[in-house]
Amino acid sequence: MAYSITAAGRTHTFRDLKTLLAKATPARSGDALAGIAAENEEERVLARMALAEVPLARFLDELLIPYEDDEVTRLIIDTHDRAAFALIGNLTVGAFREWLLDPATDTETLARTASGITPEMAAAVSKLMRNQDLILAAQKCRVVTRFRNTLGLPGRLSVRLQPNHPTDDVRGIAASMLEGLLYGCGDAVIGVNPASDSLRAVIGLLDMMNGFRERYEVPTQTCVLAHVTSTLCAIERGAPVDLVFQSIGGTEKTNRSFGVALATLEEARSAALALHRGTVGDNVMYFETGQGSALSADAHEGVDQQTCEARAYAVARHFQPLLVNTVVGFIGPEYLFDGKQIIRAGLEDHFCGKLLGLPMGCDVCYTNHAEADQDDMDTLLTLLAVAGVNFVMGVPGADDVMLNYQSTSFHDALYARAVLGLRRAPEFEAWLERMGMASTRGELLAPEAEQRLLPAAREWLR
Repeated sequence: MAYSITAAGRTHTFRDLKTLLAKATPARSGDALAGIAAENEEERVLARMALAEVPLARFLDELLIPYEDDEVTRLIIDTHDRAAFALIGNLTVGAFREWLLDPATDTETLARTASGITPEMAAAVSKLMRNQDLILAAQKCRVVTRFRNTLGLPGRLSVRLQPNHPTDDVRGIAASMLEGLLYGCGDAVIGVNPASDSLRAVIGLLDMMNGFRERYEVPTQTCVLAHVTSTLCAIERGAPVDLVFQSIGGTEKTNRSFGVALATLEEARSAALALHRGTVGDNVMYFETGQGSALSADAHEGVDQQTCEARAYAVARHFQPLLVNTVVGFIGPEYLFDGKQIIRAGLEDHFCGKLLGLPMGCDVCYTNHAEADQDDMDTLLTLLAVAGVNFVMGVPGADDVMLNYQSTSFHDALYARAVLGLRRAPEFEAWLERMGMASTRGELLAPEAEQRLLPAAREWLR
């Protein structure tokens, strides 16, 4: 179906909904690389004007990728909650934006509506929003998940402690873990990206982190971010797996490029649930996404990269994850060219994920060949913290020496918490207090903590 808009006495036509969404997207290098971006700002504004008039119900009738060709499309349509959609079903995309920003649309209303919103609807309305709109609407969304602690509560900001090492050296990883814990990081997860595909190495890291967690009774979860099939093998061998990790995308072809299908993820979730390792909840999945992954795999099916990203959230939502994070600037400037594009993409991803009912975090990051720097990351971190992001990354020195990109540091999390009055997950915060590592107000007591924790840790590291 074609979509037309008349402006200044001329009629402009977009051949279908897929084209309209791509042309309405804020400028980014990935869509230009794919040849689907607006040719200029005039065309972009016209596309937004036309998109604002599209009824939300149209997204249920005109599918961007054919139902019979793509299992992500089938998942979106087959699991759509028509009853939840009824509250907004008579709105256009433009009216949906106004509804989201209306003070009367509160947290409870958004939670009731989440299962009735498709990723394409979320992506569409985000294209009409300024950055402040994305922040305001996302801040009203609250998604709480649980495993060994409670994440996503109001007034809280959690951190994934990311102690990666270029050779998977256990002592090096353990040293970074200790540093992060002394800065009060790790309540979201202690998660390591393994440098090796070796199952032996994966199990060794799982055993090490679990041993530390048990010895010090840390109320958090651990994860080795190996491929889902490696994690399944580790479970079969009796390894202490808390969370199952997998990178996912918004098309069947993208997920195939990652070596997974929906059935694989279902098998892994069932295996992790059968271990019964959670103490306060059973959210056992951890997903990572990022704009540009579908395009980089030549699997975007002509869909713009931001809409593809939102479709990945339908996959994540189906498996009730503990954590989801967009690794926003990781793929490089071919997809998000500079700090402005990275900031915009991070806010879009967080908004769309939260709107769909996901526990969204963000790896606030960039590669060294992008036109971005840590000042840009400070800006995005602050905006996301205001918007209610569930968690961010804690990387030693903000420099991941294994993945070779720039992220956020342990100190950055302290900054965000201090300036906005945010606290850690309650169970983790109580543990820091018991260990003498923080005051009752959540303030770190580093010297006392070092005296208490480090001697025992040195013995453990031998």
